[in-house]
Amino acid sequence: MAQQVSAFDAQFLNFETATNLAHIAALTILDPSGRPGGALTREDVIALLKRRLHLAPPLRKRLVQVPFGLDHPYWAEDREIDFDYHVRDLALPPPGDDHKLAEQVARLHAARLDRGRPLWEIYLIHGLAEGRVAIYTKVHHAAVDGVTGTEVLAALMDFETEPADVPLPEAAPQEAPDAVEMIIRGVARVLDNPFALLRFVAEAMPRLDEVPFVAQLPGAGLVSRFVRGIGSGAAESLPELPRRVVPRTPFSGPISRHRRFAFGQLPLDEVKRVKNAFGVTVNDVVMAMCATALRRWLVKRDELPRQPLVAGIPVSTRGQAPNGSAANEVMLTMTTLPTDVADPRDRLLSVNRSMRLIKERLAAAPAAWLLEFSQAMPAALSALAARSAFRIASRAAPAMNLLVSNVPGPQLPLYVCGARVTALYPMSVITDVSGGINITVFSYDGRLGFGVVTDRDMVPDVWDLIDYLRDSLAEYGALAGRARPRPRRARRGGAG
Repeated sequence: MAQQVSAFDAQFLNFETATNLAHIAALTILDPSGRPGGALTREDVIALLKRRLHLAPPLRKRLVQVPFGLDHPYWAEDREIDFDYHVRDLALPPPGDDHKLAEQVARLHAARLDRGRPLWEIYLIHGLAEGRVAIYTKVHHAAVDGVTGTEVLAALMDFETEPADVPLPEAAPQEAPDAVEMIIRGVARVLDNPFALLRFVAEAMPRLDEVPFVAQLPGAGLVSRFVRGIGSGAAESLPELPRRVVPRTPFSGPISRHRRFAFGQLPLDEVKRVKNAFGVTVNDVVMAMCATALRRWLVKRDELPRQPLVAGIPVSTRGQAPNGSAANEVMLTMTTLPTDVADPRDRLLSVNRSMRLIKERLAAAPAAWLLEFSQAMPAALSALAARSAFRIASRAAPAMNLLVSNVPGPQLPLYVCGARVTALYPMSVITDVSGGINITVFSYDGRLGFGVVTDRDMVPDVWDLIDYLRDSLAEYGALAGRARPRPRRARRGGAG
């Protein structure tokens, strides 16, 4: 039988509006010169998808709504995918440079996916300089997170120029329950909600200081400390988190429906050299580079807050969802980006301390309580609650300034229909609550690919951030050349 959308995944459907969109994407740059005729066509991509679609379950799933909105929707397999709709091609006007490509992709990223179809689209983009082509792929966040999104891309790629033959499994399509059964299940879930709420309270009260927006409310930390003090077990030993004040920035507040996008690559070996010189992690260096780039952007506009920025950091919770029920096995934790620290070395070490605290917190107690939180609210109310919370949070006090995510990828060359993948740039979500900047990083074949999505009006000069990231790595590289190697502290698990 078809799998139901988990309560956690349903939140990505519930908060979506005309401006708050909930899909994630990737921009893949390809060199088709090794293919026959040196070209890659839409027909080639469709033929590959038809052979490989069984390896990417999210591309076969469509939503089936429960009558009266009584429960969360179900995923059912679409028997016949309309490839003419889902796979499209277009050409850039000359000159087909990176800026023209980014403008086109930003327009595609600003369009909402059709809920009546499987929640994905692929665009083959021609007209790039030097004969290159690009593939823009977007999938709804309710169906994938950063890790499973990478797995969807991997299903369409090969480690050799010749696409491998992958046998089709013999399995019947998963059908959604009929309307009567969905209503019966929905009623049963409503009856179970009081017990789910009790479970959530027991798990979440000691960790209110981790919840975005809630952590900013006066007294949240005090309540958490009090409950931990009278409790026992893992929650009692949770490390103390500082109360973070989220400053106002030019990219705080409600966003528009328009996007800007910029991308760039940096050498992973150089990031590792900095990491080794200072005894930190690759993720620490990436976060410090982001802090440096944002500091420079804010200083240029005379908008630098006295307080550090607060960034939302997705952290994997793989294995904590019951029966693999959630497509998104990730929680959002918070950390400071020390944009208020003038010295770059101190900035990096500040990031390292903040990230270590997150790791210690997650090592002390798992993050499964967040899944309980999603289950605690009746499905019929969750959409209204999600949108109301977004409106209140975006206008009262920002929950964070931006989102930063770092996703590891393969370090070997990949091919699509024999065309070599020369770069992979991730694209993610901006919202009223999370702020008008999202920086996502994906490592591939010895490079870090940075994808920066912004609100068009809040951050019109998005390419400056890519330039500042390059400058930051150069600055840290110079410091690393003068630094004595610093011993790494033992890792205790968790994020990064």
